[in-house]
Amino acid sequence: MTTVTSEKPEQTPGGPNPGGGDNRESAGSLLLRTVRNNMRQYGMLVALALIVVLFQIWTDGALLLPNNVSNIVQQNSYILILAMGMMIVIIAGHIDLSVGSLAAFVGAAAAVMMVKHDMPWVLALVVSLLIGAAAGAWQGFWIAYVGIPSFIVTLAGMLLFRGATQILLEGQSVAPFPKSFQDIAQGFIPEMGPYTQYHNPTLLIGLVVIAFVLFQEWRDRRRQLAYELDVLPFKLWLLKCAAIVAAVVAFTLTLASYHGVPVVLLIMCALLIGMGFVMRNAVIGRHVYALGGNKAAAKLSGVRDKRVTFLVFVNMGVLAALAGCVYAARLNAGTPQAGINFELEAIAAAFIGGASMSGGVGTVLGAVIGGLVLGVLNNGMSLVGIGTDYQQVIKGLVLLAAVGFDVWNKRKVGS
Repeated sequence: MTTVTSEKPEQTPGGPNPGGGDNRESAGSLLLRTVRNNMRQYGMLVALALIVVLFQIWTDGALLLPNNVSNIVQQNSYILILAMGMMIVIIAGHIDLSVGSLAAFVGAAAAVMMVKHDMPWVLALVVSLLIGAAAGAWQGFWIAYVGIPSFIVTLAGMLLFRGATQILLEGQSVAPFPKSFQDIAQGFIPEMGPYTQYHNPTLLIGLVVIAFVLFQEWRDRRRQLAYELDVLPFKLWLLKCAAIVAAVVAFTLTLASYHGVPVVLLIMCALLIGMGFVMRNAVIGRHVYALGGNKAAAKLSGVRDKRVTFLVFVNMGVLAALAGCVYAARLNAGTPQAGINFELEAIAAAFIGGASMSGGVGTVLGAVIGGLVLGVLNNGMSLVGIGTDYQQVIKGLVLLAAVGFDVWNKRKVGS
């Protein structure tokens, strides 16, 4: 009988050392490895920061004025909502070309219910989300259970829902909506408490966000240490936490010096937290990653691929419906031309935010970052007077650069 023995590896120069010099080397190598392993997401964060600084200088400070920051959030809210769902679809290894047309159809349906049939706006919103779920289930059935490629099914859906929108509205806009419904996209949370120079509820929300983020960072670090995983050195971890707190404080004070937190921002934050938790911690989220990474292996492991794919498109349908309602509320009308190119913006945001064409890669937060990159580009270029034709060229180059960087990074890691 052969006995296999293992020797304890020698302590490397970068390991624990009371002297401290080697610890700095270890910290640097660990930081470099962490950045390399999260290159796409960190890269997009750096790119977003550079774009913000560039246009803040170029516009003489107009980009980060409180009213413009609120406008950026509200103007891009429906794209960010679509991007979160599109990221999950792409992670699962599919694509959805119908979300813009579906958003237009649901917005039109909501307009008809509220304006022509005097339906209460809350009930109309619920029915609109159910319509989106039904549309997503319809497409998910053909993709998951019949086996038709998602590209074909959703291309057909794009034509179907666009035509249905024209039929439903008879080629004309339907308006206006109740003020409470408009507030979904245009409103702000009300002021409360004593008079100050800032919006009090916004300051309170900012404190809650800081406490929540710091608790999450502390819990994640404690969990990684418990499983003996690599973590950032304590000083670097503190620096990371300080940077997060500074960003949240700056954003909170900016919003609080205007009208406060937009209602739609609360909706997006709830979606981001909920879907982020599902994709990281829930079984269904891990199954989505497994299907996108290797469908055959996932099926052999017991993943119910048809059910997961079906639910992914139901989720996308609900989010498209919500985006359609938000867009209609912002316009205060259901219009036949709504939703044009929304699917392209959502797909671009997902890929800029770290999605991979091969599936199995990406985060919901990454989709939001990608959407903000596009949103700040749009807003900044409009402020400096760049024409829409050149804006399209620049956004196309940004998308190409993001995907090209992903391909280069994969080749580098593989080699």
